[in-house]
Amino acid sequence: MHDSDHLQQIAHLRREYTRGGLRRSDLPASPLTLFEHWLRQACDAQLHDPTAMCVATVDDQGQPWQRIVLLKHYDEQGLVFYTNMGSRKAQQLANNPRISVLFPWHMLERQVMVSGRVEKLSMLEVARYFHSRPRDSQIGAWVSRQSSRISARSVLEGKFLELKQKFQQGEIPLPSFWGGFRIKAETFEFWQGGEHRLHDRFFWQREGDGWKVERLAP
Repeated sequence: MHDSDHLQQIAHLRREYTRGGLRRSDLPASPLTLFEHWLRQACDAQLHDPTAMCVATVDDQGQPWQRIVLLKHYDEQGLVFYTNMGSRKAQQLANNPRISVLFPWHMLERQVMVSGRVEKLSMLEVARYFHSRPRDSQIGAWVSRQSSRISARSVLEGKFLELKQKFQQGEIPLPSFWGGFRIKAETFEFWQGGEHRLHDRFFWQREGDGWKVERLAP
């Protein structure tokens, strides 16, 4: 049974958002310019994991799934992240390339949501990034058959030690099952907290070679 006092406390948890607003006159021509500005501010504010984004995919039953991954690159071509291609998210994206990601910058009273479609990265892009990672992270990619069932953590730890010994010398090869995706953004939504729950929301939608932007009610 739930503790009624605890539930009541949860119901009344709230705070005012007072860090400032977002006005149409502040908006650049491209949402990527504003995204870059906000991401830089999140990094400068030394937020924990400023590049962390919640990735939502959908399985073949229409059930949404979410998980946190790290943004590793972005430009006009899209937003990039890497993963095991046998993972749940990779398999779901293979069947349905639609994706939504959310950057939750709570300390700055901001959120950014991006939606669109994914495309697989080239092997050259994947290899370049893989070999830039710390060696232990490279070995970790070999150890984990992501999303598969395992009996105990000791299985992972034992495999890690085994492969660390195996790959002690020379370059660690790129696993055939490891890759990445580029999110081809079709929409951006920027959310800035405001007083009295009058938040500022601007929704950008790709339109031809440009973008259409609208203010949304909070």
